[in-house]
Amino acid sequence: MGKQKELYVGRLGSNPTLKYTKNQKAVCHLSVAVSQTVNQKPYWLKVVVWGKQAEDCNLYLKKGKEVFIQGFVDIKEYIDKDGVDRSYEEMTATLVGYPNN
Repeated sequence: MGKQKELYVGRLGSNPTLKYTKNQKAVCHLSVAVSQTVNQKPYWLKVVVWGKQAEDCNLYLKKGKEVFIQGFVDIKEYIDKDGVDRSYEEMTATLVGYPNN
């Protein structure tokens, strides 16, 4: 069974970060604050966007902008400098959108 697409709505916590791979493929990193209820602290979601959509995110999105993001979430695991196992969620976006205002 394949992964299920998820949809989140939130605000950018920082300006997008655009880079290019060795093969000149655009990749943009977003940090999105997602609130699930009005009084709850936001949940921070790391988002990766690829290709032309990554370049568009870098052009049109700025810190504080409301966005919706659809894609697949993975758990990334690593060992930090102190040898402690760590993990975080990262979404690979298939669709990023925002209101026109």
